[in-house]
Amino acid sequence: MRMSNISERLIEFNKNLLPGMVQLKYKAMAQSAFTFYRGTCHIFYEDLAPANAMPPSPLAWICGDLHIENYGSYKGDNRLVYFDINDFDESILAPVTWELSRMLCSILVAFDTLKIRQEEALRMAQLFLKTYSATLKTGKAISIEPRTAKGIVCTFLEKEANRKMKALLEKRTEIKKGKRVLSLDHPRHFEIERGLKKQLINHVAEWIKTCSDGPYNYKVVDAAFRFAGTGSVGIKRYVFLLRNINDKKKFLLLDMKQSKASSLSPYSHIQQPSWETEAVRIIAIQQRMQNVVPALISPTLFEDAPYVIQELQPTEDKIDFNLIKDRYRDIYQVIDDMATLTASAQLRSSGRQGSALADELIAFGHNTHWHDALIDYAKKYAKQVSKDYKQFLKDYKKDVFKNT
Repeated sequence: MRMSNISERLIEFNKNLLPGMVQLKYKAMAQSAFTFYRGTCHIFYEDLAPANAMPPSPLAWICGDLHIENYGSYKGDNRLVYFDINDFDESILAPVTWELSRMLCSILVAFDTLKIRQEEALRMAQLFLKTYSATLKTGKAISIEPRTAKGIVCTFLEKEANRKMKALLEKRTEIKKGKRVLSLDHPRHFEIERGLKKQLINHVAEWIKTCSDGPYNYKVVDAAFRFAGTGSVGIKRYVFLLRNINDKKKFLLLDMKQSKASSLSPYSHIQQPSWETEAVRIIAIQQRMQNVVPALISPTLFEDAPYVIQELQPTEDKIDFNLIKDRYRDIYQVIDDMATLTASAQLRSSGRQGSALADELIAFGHNTHWHDALIDYAKKYAKQVSKDYKQFLKDYKKDVFKNT
């Protein structure tokens, strides 16, 4: 069956992912232009590299896949709740305009999906750049937690801070034969073959024993395959249920996610550090960019493949723009905070292994002549995303992706 160029590129990129799961990825991407955009980070940078459309900018550590749903709440290793950039799988050293163009385009694509007027979307994109530059000019990185948050983000974080583990357990676990286990009725949990499950449980048990920051007083009682995200669907990812040895009513959930090379790597000609593993890369850059890292985060190797382990965060950890799409003040506050956090992450990680010094970032913040060029690129590329999505959807409905 003849397929479009966009579908050929998708199949080529995703060919090594888990076959059953990659079909779920395509299904998720078919939901809207924005979920399609989330699942095609590699295509964004493949298109960006030859375009040479970005104005000169300093180098910085970037998350690589910055969009409005890659900011969220999480519990830090100090047990406080923070709002910050929270996905670093694609992180790399690159020009800051790469990060900004990805984010600006996400605003335009997401707001169009939400049926928000283009004029308002453009205002929010311009607000993002204005606040980003203003934050760079201060030269001071800030963090957002319940005491410093404002408006809807403050309300959101206060709610997250008060969320109990009991509520998360009720959603993801059940009682079977008098024991608490992971629920396979949960839409994002899948059963693991018995032999692999035993290997995984033994691996995490050993990690608990040997990791200095591990939950030493917990025992692994169950494991399941975990379906999460859009761009990362198709890689190996597991959820573990741990029980406290001293208090059998106390439980903990862990996430263990396979680490792949950044999809930006083929398009960057900037010398990168020699990381021990991809998991080490992800965590090292995350530690540089975030003020406080998530609880229990640690690299590990399972069957010679790198993984990142961390405490499982609730799926409700993101701002639901669908709920606030008619509330201009709330949208303004969220976009403003996201811009502040982006600049803060770059300032915080400045001067590290090739990233620009803070003085260079401050000067870049003072010079706003590049704003219009990035807005223009985002407008043009948002139209390209819409075109690609329509072609993808057409192919998807023809079962072009079946058995690929």
